[in-house]
Amino acid sequence: MTQDNLDAIPQAMRFIGRSGDGGPEVLQVEHGPVPRPRPGEVLIRVQALGLNAPDLMQRRGLYPPPADASPILGLEVAGEVVAVGQALEGASAGPAVGDKVCALVNGGGYAEYCVAPVRQCLPWPDGFDAVQAAALPENYFTVWINLFRIGNLQAGQSALVHGGSSGIGTTAIQLAHARGATIYATAGTDEKCALCRSLGAAEAINYRQQDFAERIKALTGGRGVDVILDMIGASYFQRNLDSLADDGRLVTIAVLGGDKVDGLKLSQLMRRRLTLTGSTLRPRSAAFKGEVADALREQVWPLLSGGAIRPLIHAVLPFTDAARAHTLMESGSHSGKIMLTL
Repeated sequence: MTQDNLDAIPQAMRFIGRSGDGGPEVLQVEHGPVPRPRPGEVLIRVQALGLNAPDLMQRRGLYPPPADASPILGLEVAGEVVAVGQALEGASAGPAVGDKVCALVNGGGYAEYCVAPVRQCLPWPDGFDAVQAAALPENYFTVWINLFRIGNLQAGQSALVHGGSSGIGTTAIQLAHARGATIYATAGTDEKCALCRSLGAAEAINYRQQDFAERIKALTGGRGVDVILDMIGASYFQRNLDSLADDGRLVTIAVLGGDKVDGLKLSQLMRRRLTLTGSTLRPRSAAFKGEVADALREQVWPLLSGGAIRPLIHAVLPFTDAARAHTLMESGSHSGKIMLTL
């Protein structure tokens, strides 16, 4: 990073800190030093950022950041690159000062300035503003890794996505549909089910009114689906297995309904050749996330630039209203992403 870059950067910034672990009320505006990019990183002047479930867990003290990450909340941002750290040996050229990027970050997003690994930065798709761009990284990285890379969903296959009206769910529905798969979803109201259908779901199941496993069996002629993207966990486990086709893959990305399964019969996995797997994104290496960013740039960003898919934005609030945004997210009344702007 050159001295010219340093001279143009403020010494202090606002960020959303915490008075302790707890509810949304612990969030408060604080002041602290602007971070400096290390080798292989850029510094972004944040214009918008997205809320994600791990933010709520970290606020409660249940999801500590990696040792080398900022303790400030926030996993995705969009804004302007204002400084570039020293290039890593052998690395290809990354964003330059003045470029508009969105980035998956390991922490620090709830701030006026945030550092991001170069390889985890992506350009804003054509026609996107900061809010739309900031709504992309966490959801698109997560869906690409779990539904397509781990779940190996292919054109002509079928998938069930739980939480279909969430940020993850609305992303998975659109992307799977655009790539030629048949997608089903669950949601908690008829209105949210209608939204899922409008985004490309062949059918959406109101889990408060119907048993999703029975409905999936009926919809697929008794066969089941090839892949399930699950964020519920234990309370859905047996019904998820019942909803899978032979050789099906269950990919777990959260355990909102518990993480301990009693009474699992391994013989059913063997007999039906089922695969049970899952992942978390934040602890993965920068090299892995860079590979995913490359795949998104090549295979997904053209769909976004061309308007075939889009992020669904539920609400946009000022940065200083982070506590209200967390309260809204915890209410479960939203569909799509909740965003903060600076």
